[in-house]
This record gives sequence, structure tokens and C-alpha cells, in this order.
Amino acid sequence: MTGNTQVAQALTGEPTETPPGPPPQDGSAPMPTEAFDALYTGTAPDLAQQAYLLTGRRRLAREAVEYAFHVAWGRWPEVAIDRNPAGWVRAVTYDYALSPWHRFRPAHRHPDPPPDGRRARGLREALLELPPPYRRTLLLYDGLGIGLPETAAETEASTPAAGNRLLHARALLAEHDPDTTEPEVLRARLAELLAAGPTIVLSAPRAVRTGSERRVRLWTRAAVALTALIVAATAFTLATAPTRYEPPLAPGEAVGGVPVLSGSQPLTQQEQQLRDRLHSEPVNGPPRLVPDSR
Repeated sequence: MTGNTQVAQALTGEPTETPPGPPPQDGSAPMPTEAFDALYTGTAPDLAQQAYLLTGRRRLAREAVEYAFHVAWGRWPEVAIDRNPAGWVRAVTYDYALSPWHRFRPAHRHPDPPPDGRRARGLREALLELPPPYRRTLLLYDGLGIGLPETAAETEASTPAAGNRLLHARALLAEHDPDTTEPEVLRARLAELLAAGPTIVLSAPRAVRTGSERRVRLWTRAAVALTALIVAATAFTLATAPTRYEPPLAPGEAVGGVPVLSGSQPLTQQEQQLRDRLHSEPVNGPPRLVPDSR
């Protein structure tokens, strides 16, 4: 049965074979640090190669893996009871590696130099030209052999959507390299790329746990500082804000032809005569008190 036939069966709702989960282990449960170190040691190198195949950048691949395990250690109670902890960490790694924000970082604008070998170089360049959802779906299904329903769940898509992405990705790769038309050949070529990837040096498990704890402390301190700043700003606003509403004074306007009163007005002729008379006569005496009949 060819790979495209299996995808078509999944799209029509027919059951597909899924790889069995890991067998249960007897004995007492390991300590959280031991379980985390075992998960990191067993999955981090492969995840680094997968992230490199998705991005073509060694530094970004290492950063994505260590970020995923930082998050995993910070949320270890949730990860520890997950039915597939490796898949949980892989999903976070892929999300970080394929984030569109990395294109604005000067160090990650261009991929690393291609590997030796014309065939490997052509396939990797063709992979990097695929849209990120297609690239991720193709790597999960054909590169890692994960079932289509599980691939759809990890990529947060419906099974038909994941199947269509897979078929389109295969068609685009076949345009660049006709040898990858057969799914079996494509899977073998992807396995070769994953196995022949560059050496990516990762931090030790203890260093990753320490970095995760330091990250949590920094975020906690930042949250406390931001909360204190908001409280101080709120208290300052309450202390300086007015306690009652004071409406602003409206500017003067001419109402019904009446001129605006703004300052002293010019004296009329009668008012000027009265002013001159007051200035010319004595300050005290009957003339100032008794009105003149003139």
C-alpha cells in the first residue's frame, strides 16, 4: 500500500495503523529531576535535528529545543502526566522554531550554508521553500512516521486538512526532485537528512533545569514589579485627582447683537463730561453731595 493511498484512506475516514505507545514500566516512580533528565537525554538530540531540518539554522534549532524544555520543566506536573511527554515537548519545539517572528532577528534571517552533496542540498532547499504548516506536517508524517490523526492533532488541524497539506507538500517536493514522487523514497531521503544533520551541542539537563528556574524567577520579579508600578500609579492618581467636577468657563459670545463684555468699555460723551467735571471740582463740599440742577 502506497503512502498516498494511506492518506486517502485517512481522509475518507478509514482506520489507519498507529504506532503503539511505550510499554509501562514497573517499579517506583522516578523523581521529577530524574524523569526530566531522562526525557531530555532521550529526545533532545533528535529534536535538535528535526528543528534544524525545519529551519535550516543550527542556532535556532538549539534555541527551540532548550526553550521547549524550559517550558516543560516550568510546567512539569502537567507534562509528567501527559500520555506522550515527548510529543508535548516536540510540539512546543516546532511552534518556537517555526515562529514568524524569527525573521526579524538578524541572526536568523538567512539559513546556514547547505550540506555537502547535491541531492541532500536540493531536498533541504525544497523543504525550506514549503509553507511552515506543510513542512511540519510532512516531517511528522513522512519523516517520523506518525499517523495522520496524530499529526493533525499536533498541528492543530482537522484530519482532512492535514491530509491535504501532506499531499500538496509531496507534490511541491516532486516538482523540485522527481525522485521523491514515491512516498517510500521520500521517507528514506528524509531519514537520511535527519541522520546526516550537523552536530548541535546542547546544554546539560541540569543547566536546562537551572535556566528554566531562573527564567521563572525573572518573570515572577517582573510581574511583581509591574504590579507595584500599577498600584503606585493608581494611588498617585487617586491622590491628585480632583474631588468634584468643575465645568470650564465658556468663552464669550455675542448674544442677540449685544457686544461681548471683556474689560473696560469706551466712555460715552456724557460719561466723559461727568468725569471731567469730577476732576475739575473740589473733592469735598456741597457740590459733591447735592445734585446740580443744571
